[in-house]
Amino acid sequence: MSTNTLTRMDLNEAVFSEVGLSRNESSELVETILQKISDALVEGESVKISSFGTFSVRDKSARVGRNPKTGEEVPIHPRRVMTFRPSHLMKSRVERGGNS
Repeated sequence: MSTNTLTRMDLNEAVFSEVGLSRNESSELVETILQKISDALVEGESVKISSFGTFSVRDKSARVGRNPKTGEEVPIHPRRVMTFRPSHLMKSRVERGGNS
């Protein structure tokens, strides 16, 4: 697996080695899961993965920002943003450095 970034390919390989599906089936499974998560977020639903965290979408209203170089006011348009809130278990696991 990669040292700094977990990729789709890494997930496919992990499913292949851990579950024992073929490489094609592993890839399809990972793609299906990611597609379901993506579809739910696009529809405005939250995605809660137990012991991992919750992905959600929220709407940010229009506001006025400033260009840090010039100080000029710039309008920031309304938009939707995705947020992730890790579970308490995930937070403590990261704090411990992944040791169980």
